[in-house]
Amino acid sequence: MEQKIKALIIDDEERARRVLTNMINEFCPDIEIVGDCENVPQGVLEINRKKPDVVFLDIEMPDYSGFELLEFFRDVDFEIIFVTAYSKYAIQAFEVSAIDYILKPIQINQLEKAISKLKNKLHLATMFDRLQTLKDNLKSDKIQKIAIPVSDGLIFVKVDEISHIDADGSYSKIWFTAGSNILVCKKLKYFEELLDTTDYIYRVHRSHLINIQYINKYSRHESMITLDNNQIIKVARDKKVEFEEKLKSLHGKK
Repeated sequence: MEQKIKALIIDDEERARRVLTNMINEFCPDIEIVGDCENVPQGVLEINRKKPDVVFLDIEMPDYSGFELLEFFRDVDFEIIFVTAYSKYAIQAFEVSAIDYILKPIQINQLEKAISKLKNKLHLATMFDRLQTLKDNLKSDKIQKIAIPVSDGLIFVKVDEISHIDADGSYSKIWFTAGSNILVCKKLKYFEELLDTTDYIYRVHRSHLINIQYINKYSRHESMITLDNNQIIKVARDKKVEFEEKLKSLHGKK
């Protein structure tokens, strides 16, 4: 029999703590609730006492927000699943930062999905790194940095340093403005959805996402893009009109 995952709940609303506890007890047999707290200072004490594997953490609380929890720890050996009522944009910031979340009001399918991801979580990238990435993304009106899964953990990449992303079967090759590239075990669709609110990342072909900021030349006659790093990208026939409209709209913002 596998050892249960120990969980602590931190939320200033007593009803919210009770609802989450009941849902976990009923639907998540692999999770053992070892305690619940109504604020961050109490949570810090309980984390030190109970040594949970995961903390379900509300964000908006009196005195200290959920984001400030890690400031009380030098080393963090637990995962965090934020419980939030944040907007769609903020939720994207969570996703690209590799930090799990559950939306309020809590739905059982979301809870089960978060628990499933927790079991397969990569611990090589610290919560400090992921939380800092999340904070950077929430400060701006666009995604600043994304966490990219690689074979031995996560790497954190600034979106502005991505030149383009190419499909390679079930993999994607991410090219950087400095000229280097990495192969990632994710399909191109994953990155398209991850960055769908980022103005400058655009899918011009079934095999190519590009960063429009780094277009050096666009040939309308040949439907070919030359990037600053001299990579040449084909614009798909069914994307041509939409792409040219995209260029016009972005030019109008300057």
